[in-house]
Amino acid sequence: MNLNLTRLRPARSSTDTMRIPWWTRGDTNAFCGLAFNILVNVLTLTALLLFVVRLPPDRVLGTVLPALGVALIVGNVYYTILARRLARRERRTDVTAMPYGPSVPHMFIVVFVIMLPIYLSTGDPIRAWEAGLAWAFVIGIIVLIGAFIGPAIRKITPRAALLGTLAGISLSFISMRPAAQIWEAAWIGLPVLGIILVGFFTGLKLPGGIPVGLAALLIGTAIGWIGGYMNVPDVTAAVGDIAFAVPSLNVDLLLNGLLNIAPLLATAIPLGVYNFLEAMSNVESAAAAGDNYNLRSVLLADGTGAIVGSALGSPFPPAVYIGHPGWKEAGGRAGYSMGSGLAIAVLCFAGLFGVLGSVLPMPAIVPILLYIGLLIGAQAFQTVPKIHAAAVVAAIIPNLAAWGAGLIDNALAAAGTTAAKLGEAALGNAGLVYSGLHTLGQGAVLAGIVLGAIVTFILDRKLVTAAIAAGTGALLSWVGLLHAEKVEWAAAPQVALGYLLLAAVLLAIALLRSKDPTALAAPEPAGTDGLDVDAAGVPAH
Repeated sequence: MNLNLTRLRPARSSTDTMRIPWWTRGDTNAFCGLAFNILVNVLTLTALLLFVVRLPPDRVLGTVLPALGVALIVGNVYYTILARRLARRERRTDVTAMPYGPSVPHMFIVVFVIMLPIYLSTGDPIRAWEAGLAWAFVIGIIVLIGAFIGPAIRKITPRAALLGTLAGISLSFISMRPAAQIWEAAWIGLPVLGIILVGFFTGLKLPGGIPVGLAALLIGTAIGWIGGYMNVPDVTAAVGDIAFAVPSLNVDLLLNGLLNIAPLLATAIPLGVYNFLEAMSNVESAAAAGDNYNLRSVLLADGTGAIVGSALGSPFPPAVYIGHPGWKEAGGRAGYSMGSGLAIAVLCFAGLFGVLGSVLPMPAIVPILLYIGLLIGAQAFQTVPKIHAAAVVAAIIPNLAAWGAGLIDNALAAAGTTAAKLGEAALGNAGLVYSGLHTLGQGAVLAGIVLGAIVTFILDRKLVTAAIAAGTGALLSWVGLLHAEKVEWAAAPQVALGYLLLAAVLLAIALLRSKDPTALAAPEPAGTDGLDVDAAGVPAH
């Protein structure tokens, strides 16, 4: 009798025999780009905490950055594992991991919208820090909820409203401060900005394959040191602060912040909603590039990272970054993400960001943030139909209002007074419409989405849908998620009434249109002074 012993051996899965390299040459290129991106962000948030919120250096270097380091390790290793699993499942070696790090819009908003006002009103940076931790915790909870309800929300929200809101954040909270810092020392910042814009927008290749961002930083640093902008005593003092730090639980600080969470919800809830909507866009972008990740896996990781980070002491929620296709084009595969997280985490644990901040001139660092702001702002107009351009602008406006009102509040606080003490008449005599600006900017992220959605539906002549969006604005204003300083019942009744009346107007016009279809006919494009116009009514060149 012939016995076929091969049939008795356990079958081996084809995915078990496939070897996925941990590192490739392309990972080196992508690592330089992503690690530098995260490095710039961490340097920026370190400076914000030290010089804006005035949090003591031992708290920043000894607690916040180690907490962020843990999040970077866990998150980037997680996305590396996801990439390797996807590669094995689809038997491919070109799968690129999702990039992950501290979110740029969130770190500016948590500092200037959440932490700084509390610091200016109380003079206590620790209370401001506690509020930031609570804010980040709420963001994480909302993102976890979004893992289950996000797809349904995204289906009913116009892209112009989402991208317009992000553009508003990028123009105000991401771009304006870096732009001012560049022009404070234009002889350092402008050459760096030029290198970054030419390199990233035109695909400039530098000799030896040196990453454009690294080259720009090194040149700016050299200019700063040669020109006397930096000094050795600052470096010496920073070196004296170097101390290896280990992460620690700071649940007491988080709980203190949660006791006064209500005023923070108007910002945290809409930003949390936007967080998971943005993550959905990033996952779709990765799928278009060939890597189809599970959305729920991504959102659960981002939400958990924000919650764990807040418990450890970091008020900066991490998230998947925009830009997966770019790192894929650079040759990045699975390893670059893990390498970036580990490298920056080591700097966090070693307490080296104080030294880096004293060695690297701020005007040489912030041009990369202005580039990001330009890119995000331009994307909003480039990826929506021309007819929706006005909706993008409408979604931008609430964030500009929040930024402007914040500047006024902070300036008055620095002068030892407030808008309430000065009075509306005094502010009005100075040309400021403070009350309206302040109201418009409350809950700016969600306000931008609602306003952008209303305008989008009007432009599409979906007036009933626009009325529903206006009714949603009324409800959110009533409970304080829009245009109110805190979440409570009847928080902004006048604004809620305004949205209701807007909904009534839209429904009345829709009724008129149903009786007379020509009442809302598309206007005929008309030229001006003999100019030809395209289908959207834009003069042709």
